[in-house]
Amino acid sequence: MTTAILLLAYGGPDSLDDIPAYLLDIRGGRETPQHLIDEISERYRLIGGSSPLLGITRSAAARLQAELGLPVYVGMRHWHPFIRETVDEMLADGLDHIVAICMAPHFSTLSIGAYRARLQEALAAARTGSADHAAANSQRVSAPTYQTSTTSPEVGLDFVDSWYTQPEYLDALAANTAATLQRFPATDRDEVLVVFTAHSLPEFILQRGDPYDRQLRETAQLLADRLELPAERWMFSYQSAAQTGVPWLGPQIEAVIPELAAQGRQNVLITPVGFIADHVEVLYDIDIGVQAIAARHGMRVERPPMLNDSPPLIAALAAIARAQLNPEPRG
Repeated sequence: MTTAILLLAYGGPDSLDDIPAYLLDIRGGRETPQHLIDEISERYRLIGGSSPLLGITRSAAARLQAELGLPVYVGMRHWHPFIRETVDEMLADGLDHIVAICMAPHFSTLSIGAYRARLQEALAAARTGSADHAAANSQRVSAPTYQTSTTSPEVGLDFVDSWYTQPEYLDALAANTAATLQRFPATDRDEVLVVFTAHSLPEFILQRGDPYDRQLRETAQLLADRLELPAERWMFSYQSAAQTGVPWLGPQIEAVIPELAAQGRQNVLITPVGFIADHVEVLYDIDIGVQAIAARHGMRVERPPMLNDSPPLIAALAAIARAQLNPEPRG
């Protein structure tokens, strides 16, 4: 058996010119209104004109490969290298066992479940020799030209659904949060409110028994315990909700900041717990959008660095991979 690790991430545009095609993929092939293209393009322009997510994920993959001594590949859900592209590359390299880890610790059927479905579709297409790239990978625009496997490979797949209680991940977030707290004057630190955030999803997932909200709040509590924060010193909030016409999980950080200001709060530390790496929801939504709201209310907001490709994250990913490669025997 020849095993490799596959790191899965959302994907992001390589340039401003890619944004229409990128949004088309996210929207399942539905045309994107021009005003939305312009709005998203401006956000990416303000953070440098592209997403850093692929570069960060590839760097993490290289470091994880050095740590494990196994090949590590990268596949993206909504941009190149698409999951289907990477699966074909892995099969061409002769791999027959994949351990897949999403670069997001918390499970939802709408997020991690979608990655798993996309990966399973890609493997099924490879087994049948299907050339239907759209069905396997939603590559509706700028579809790559590559050969699809026709050897009907049988590939073993271990898919990690979630890793939100992984000690190395929690320890790293807690350490970064504690270090960032030191940016505030010593006289203010006991009054700083720590807000743990994650990407919102539609509320209807709760009625379906989706564990996303529960897992996130458990992570927040575990971090508060590590940081020895009393209940009045921390809270959990969502961020980056889309405007889709249906309610999304809240509270939203954009509304929380004015409410905290009205309560007399002046210092807030925002720690994203659902994101691993720098990307637009951090670099724009928090560092620009939330900071602008805070400035209007005379508040100070600080954010810890993301884990990105740091040694603590690599240690977490390595531990997750090893647990899949060498599972503990069941009693």
